[in-house]
Amino acid sequence: MGRVLADLFKKRGPIRTIGVIGMGYVGIPAGALFAKSFEKVYGFQRDSSSSGYKINLLNAGKNPLKGEEPGLDELLNEVVQKKKFECTSDFSKISHCDAVTIAIQTPFLNPTDLIPDFSALEEGVRQAGRYLSEGSLIVLESTITPGTTANWARKILEEESGLVAGRDFGLAHAPERVMVGRLLRNIQEHDRIVGGIDDASTNRAMELYGPVLTSGKLIPMTATAAEVTKTAENTFRDLQIAAANQLALYCEAIGINFYDVRKGIDSLKGEGITRAILWPGAGVGGHCLTKDTYHLERGVKISDEQSVDFPDGIESLYVTARHINDFMPMHMVHLLKKGLNRSGKKIKGARVALLGWSFLANTDDARNTPSESFYQLCIEEGADIRVHDPWVTNWPGIDLSQDLESVLSGVDAVVIFTGHRMYYQLDSHKVLELSGSSRCVIIDGRNVIDPDVFIQNGFIYLGIGRGDKNSHPI
Repeated sequence: MGRVLADLFKKRGPIRTIGVIGMGYVGIPAGALFAKSFEKVYGFQRDSSSSGYKINLLNAGKNPLKGEEPGLDELLNEVVQKKKFECTSDFSKISHCDAVTIAIQTPFLNPTDLIPDFSALEEGVRQAGRYLSEGSLIVLESTITPGTTANWARKILEEESGLVAGRDFGLAHAPERVMVGRLLRNIQEHDRIVGGIDDASTNRAMELYGPVLTSGKLIPMTATAAEVTKTAENTFRDLQIAAANQLALYCEAIGINFYDVRKGIDSLKGEGITRAILWPGAGVGGHCLTKDTYHLERGVKISDEQSVDFPDGIESLYVTARHINDFMPMHMVHLLKKGLNRSGKKIKGARVALLGWSFLANTDDARNTPSESFYQLCIEEGADIRVHDPWVTNWPGIDLSQDLESVLSGVDAVVIFTGHRMYYQLDSHKVLELSGSSRCVIIDGRNVIDPDVFIQNGFIYLGIGRGDKNSHPI
């Protein structure tokens, strides 16, 4: 069948028109870059009450994503002005597309059962299949359980279209590898993993992504290998963060400075030596790291291949890392309680300023933000908590403010949860004056302030990994 599909691609000619299903952090920059390199791009977005507003904004050349995203505003305006990009809720236009990419979130509602919520992705895949034309290419960019492309997605596309994958249309997985705040740069410069269900699909997908890359290279493999690559690379990063977090907790217990230890370890260099350590923090958020471990774990469990040879009674190292990172907001509550106790107060009734709601500095991306876990834990403890974020303007059930002074006014404690650039500039005198307290507590979850400056000016300071400062004299 591969030869038949290759001939269909050749008959159809070069890729000219592309569809991108899902106008989010991945689909918007990808669509803009495709539009720069190809003749026409349709960005497909449901006209829903929550996301339909993006359609008019994008068609006006305006970026609906907030935060610092270099080059995206200009590129969107350019491709819209040239009529090379159009956002639409009319999915029938998929029939005009030579290639369609799908970038839709794939969360777990309950990670313990290892059953992902594919409902939104399924809707996108069914739309693609419903209007699929012979000789076209479908590429899943969403992070998915290994085996999904060649099995689950293939079945749905064939059901909806009446066509056969690998004979009548191509099917591949090319996982996104982007970080909010540098979306365009990541898409162009990171190597692109491309995995088709057959060689013809892989080669066609490489035709699609090749023109978008600047310094990045194409790395071909099978669809399932591409799925494992994506889930594993995020799982490993989550594991590295957990290792840093655990070391930071050890340093607090021993009474030393994590950042001194990290600097010392990093000084060991030479051929064959790799000792890089990431930064600890108040918690891990985002759409990817918080769930990709579970996709990898599920892929192993549902595989028809051999069972895993693994020690009896030992939990997965990767799942353990997830538990450590999920614990960090609770550790921030413990630090807050310790600080308040030192100031003669209890957490119940304490007025707390939470600085930062997005999970990533200088963006509005608050998906799975650890700030929310901390917030809920504080509410359960009876704290009066108010939230500031310069980029996130609304969140269900949370009263968010962009007025930092009002949030800091009259508080007993300040908790830094996100490393937004503006928090590095916090003035200890001003914060203390606004708090109205002679013994205001400050908890630094991202190592953004100089503890000595705040301690000297009357604060009770605690920070993650700062065992050398967390019991400082008052």
